[in-house]
Amino acid sequence: MIKNLLRGFGALSLAVVPLIASTPAQAAELPESLRAARVATLADAVGLVPVEDENRTGYAPAAFKHWNSGDLADGCNTRNEVLLAEATTAPAVASGCKLSGGSWLSYYDGQEVTDPGALTIDHMVPLAEAWHSGASAWTAARREAYANDQGSAVSLAAVTARTVRQKADQDPAQWLPPAPEAHCRYVGEWVTTKLRWQLTADTTEMDALKVLAEGPCEDSVVSYTPAP
Repeated sequence: MIKNLLRGFGALSLAVVPLIASTPAQAAELPESLRAARVATLADAVGLVPVEDENRTGYAPAAFKHWNSGDLADGCNTRNEVLLAEATTAPAVASGCKLSGGSWLSYYDGQEVTDPGALTIDHMVPLAEAWHSGASAWTAARREAYANDQGSAVSLAAVTARTVRQKADQDPAQWLPPAPEAHCRYVGEWVTTKLRWQLTADTTEMDALKVLAEGPCEDSVVSYTPAP
């Protein structure tokens, strides 16, 4: 239930209505969840991401422990908890959290999926990109928290395995989802994740984010809460 509420709130993070509160009175009118979050237009949010050269040495997938036991004492790991939270039709859950049936919508490519094995849980900002953008200096515990982040609705996404293979560790200057209607949501969630975890962007990445934020995605609004 908590995860579903969080993911429902994530849908607000790319609303195309102005959510910026310019006065205390206006802020008081916002829902409590939005008052606790930091809300900005996508263009303003992009401007908050620090620009630094990437450290492209020393990365290994083992630096980010995943999947762990998840947020709930339900016998499911993080991967399966995300699948349960994002299912459009709930799957059956057998012993050991084995999932069967159910359906999902992979927003990267707009594909409906009925086999959970055909889905990958994508890290919005890939682990290698996170390492290059600041996570190399983190503790092992913080990297594990990042790799299993269910505290934000947008950090992890259940999408088709083929789109994750295409994306690999590329940033939005190099790769965007094949479904054009997903681009603004994707860029907003990328920026949200960078801000949540205080990650940086290199100049090429930043230039691409600005082009999208000031052009086709100019009406997008993002919200985020800093990671613990």
